[in-house]
Amino acid sequence: MTCVLLSNLGAAIIEVAQDALVAEYGKKHKMVGLQSYTFMAIAMAGILGNSLGGIILSRAHPRIVLVIFTSLLLVQLAISFATREDSLGLSHTMDHNPRKKSVLDSIRLQFSDLLAALNDNNISRPLVWVIASISVVPILSGTIFCYQTQFLNLDPSIIGMSRVTGQMVLLSLIVLYDRFWKRISMRKLIGMVQILYASSLLLDLILVKQVNLKVGIPNDVFALCFASLAETIATFKTMPFFVLIASLCPAGCEASLIPFLASALCLSSIVSGFFGIGLASLLGITFGNYISLPLGSLLQCLAALVPLGWINNLPLSGPIVEQDRSMGGSKRCGRIQRAGKVVLNFHLP
Repeated sequence: MTCVLLSNLGAAIIEVAQDALVAEYGKKHKMVGLQSYTFMAIAMAGILGNSLGGIILSRAHPRIVLVIFTSLLLVQLAISFATREDSLGLSHTMDHNPRKKSVLDSIRLQFSDLLAALNDNNISRPLVWVIASISVVPILSGTIFCYQTQFLNLDPSIIGMSRVTGQMVLLSLIVLYDRFWKRISMRKLIGMVQILYASSLLLDLILVKQVNLKVGIPNDVFALCFASLAETIATFKTMPFFVLIASLCPAGCEASLIPFLASALCLSSIVSGFFGIGLASLLGITFGNYISLPLGSLLQCLAALVPLGWINNLPLSGPIVEQDRSMGGSKRCGRIQRAGKVVLNFHLP
């Protein structure tokens, strides 16, 4: 448990740095939507990692998998130490004041910048919407997993390989977004994705009712193709928000606002999981008793449609980068003249 905690802690720190670097690089070079390429890379890594992990785990001892995983981390650590910060193509934002700021002063400065950014309705309203849209859905993924493995006796490796299918679908969705869908109104796009997400939650109902068997689809094939579809769509739904927030983020706030968004999404997922546990307990879903599971799947779908009621908090259009003629200025958040200014056509009530 301690090793898992430490590995997740390290991954969280790396993700914070990664999100901030991508946002700052995209802001500096006026590359709106750079986050979509990051999601593509993550999806391709997920396909490769899950595939190789499943193959190696089926033929070798789990310790071998852990050794390989640790070796890859050591290679990443060596590359990080060998990479110079200047090679990232980012300007230094440190003060030229010879007196260095203390850690406490830096934290206080970043916190004040974060609050200033969150006071902007163009940032806070979409952020609140995406957090609430995840939190209000009680996720029964753990219950569904127990049903699949204990009641239907499906091999857990089938559920694991379904993540490969999910990552392939995610990669396809991201490519389609980057090529075609980013020109669609964000409010319309997210609305369609939310409806699709709610519909995908009904796939659990199909499996529980064994409707797939009636049309000739075995349980293992159905689970392999659709077990991770809802999670995939939920992941894809967050990508346009990363693009939007990164575009609106004032220069100098990338290291605080983008990680705040990622942390808030993680917290909303935890809240959603707690609601799922509460729903399972309320419906009396326990080991060996899955009679109320169809009702739970239906309630999940209905809950996923609730955020459509306040979808007016989302902008009608995506970010557009235009050239700012003003030059110079401070890099402090809220007091700067940016080389690239983000304009967003909001039509909010």
